[in-house]
Amino acid sequence: MPTRKAHARWEGAKQGRGRMDFGRGAFEGAYSFGSRFEEAPGTNPEELLAAAHAGCFSMALALALGQAGHDPEYVDVTAHVTVGPHDGGFRISKSHLVCEAHVPSLDPGEFQRIADEAKANCPVSKALAGVDITLEARLTS
Repeated sequence: MPTRKAHARWEGAKQGRGRMDFGRGAFEGAYSFGSRFEEAPGTNPEELLAAAHAGCFSMALALALGQAGHDPEYVDVTAHVTVGPHDGGFRISKSHLVCEAHVPSLDPGEFQRIADEAKANCPVSKALAGVDITLEARLTS
């Protein structure tokens, strides 16, 4: 399996600034204290973690649904990652996945079971083992 990489460079102290890039040029963006803990322009590590979790879970769920004989028309996921003060520093405490999927002729109970398994087994969820991961999943018609 390949090893993936991302790069970040920070200049200065708390009021400094940084840039991140990854995806062989697919993404490059600025980050700062303001974009992380306030509402300033730019991105932050938590948004990138949220994107990774949403992407990983959506792929894991689509794969699991297909393996169960229920190919989805789509799986749409938003991850809400929470960071806050903890023991004199900061800690990522939660990732809340909100999922909407269109899977014709699938029972909602079976969908929830498959979604719960995908949440537990996607590689990013496993990497976030110390974080409270919650799931809100629903089928659309």
